[in-house]
Amino acid sequence: MASVDAPETNKAFAEENRATFPVLSDPDRAVSTAYGVLSERGMAKRWTYYVDPEGVIARIDREVDPRTAGADLVRDLDSLGVPRKDL
Repeated sequence: MASVDAPETNKAFAEENRATFPVLSDPDRAVSTAYGVLSERGMAKRWTYYVDPEGVIARIDREVDPRTAGADLVRDLDSLGVPRKDL
């Protein structure tokens, strides 16, 4: 996950939501611009990029719904043949 917010804001967000993954900060918007997700308002669009082990983008989900994003992510990883690991 990446956000155009400052690192301190992302850290607070991650702690408040008990995130078990890193929230990367892109305050200069360079990464958001490079991936084509920067909106006219300067915010990053909620897109999910699936990158294969060779670094090639295998799929882009441009219609991310925060309410179903977790289940959608699992479904897409399954359809891409990504093996599940025991938790």
